[in-house]
Amino acid sequence: MAWTLVVPLKPLARAKSRLADAVGALPRSALALAFALDTVDAALACAAVDGVVVVTDDPLAGAELAALGARTVPEPPGGQGLNAALAHGAHTVRAHRPGAAVATLNADLPALRPAELGRVLDSAAEFPRAFLADAAGIGTTLLAAAPGMALAPAFEGRSRARHRASGAREILLSGVDSVRRDVDTGADLRAALALGVGPRTAALAGERPEARVPPPVR
Repeated sequence: MAWTLVVPLKPLARAKSRLADAVGALPRSALALAFALDTVDAALACAAVDGVVVVTDDPLAGAELAALGARTVPEPPGGQGLNAALAHGAHTVRAHRPGAAVATLNADLPALRPAELGRVLDSAAEFPRAFLADAAGIGTTLLAAAPGMALAPAFEGRSRARHRASGAREILLSGVDSVRRDVDTGADLRAALALGVGPRTAALAGERPEARVPPPVR
């Protein structure tokens, strides 16, 4: 099954506020853009992915992601939040291809590996709706809906429990850490760096000594 991924990205100026204390002078907006670019680049390299649609109102991010080969669409009017943006992205995909298999993917997976994403999507293809929990076991990094099935996203907060309660099947695979490793905090970023991040995130937070994320104070 070939999947179209819907990736939500809020305006960069408002992104990754929980990283502020951890990264010091390193601009959060630059990190958020690097995360998104590395995520989408890896997703487009996955054999199971037919295309990526990014839902964003940020012009810089939209232009750079489009240059990678993603399609960008604006957020729905009215500031209705993440789930509305995801539903809008899925509707946009299926307005052009009614039989598309659609999956959401977080934009903050800078360690994403195409092969691991492919394993998750192949597993998702076995069910009408399926999801992958994040590394913390509380949230969700991927939600998939087979052709003809509504996506019905229930992200933010304890979304793992909500997606399970909605009838989506949880994907229980080992060895797909890169698809689970979203980045919201300094500890998350250190964990992603340990896995090995994409080139843009590495250039900001990995290879420049002055930009490395400091360890937590004990």
